[in-house]
Amino acid sequence: MLVDWRVGMAYFSRQLIDCDDAANIGGWQWSASTGTDPQPYFRIFNPVSQGEKFDPDGAFVKKYLPVLQHVPLQYIHKPWEMPLHLQEQTGCVIGLDYPPPCVDHAQRRKLALTLFQEARDRHLTKTE
Repeated sequence: MLVDWRVGMAYFSRQLIDCDDAANIGGWQWSASTGTDPQPYFRIFNPVSQGEKFDPDGAFVKKYLPVLQHVPLQYIHKPWEMPLHLQEQTGCVIGLDYPPPCVDHAQRRKLALTLFQEARDRHLTKTE
């Protein structure tokens, strides 16, 4: 999403009644690859592959997103790929019952990698 990690950190600081600043800040820096061990080339999270890996049967998704209850397993983590007739059949019409993706992950990943490389190059130029 190319959003500064501090935006997420601030949001969670306001929302969590048991917020631990060190864990919150460290977690956001880790996932944004801006902390003590930055790894921008492989730490660009893909929500679809994360769902497939950690919720392979869709149980978590179906519990918290009831509109996906009847979506076939092959589409549970990417319902926007369902053919329209299946969307209508399952009561999960993209753009009506469920939002379309807000970004194209592949394009944003490519842009993020470019921006990380440009920042690295600028840093190296300054230190030479």
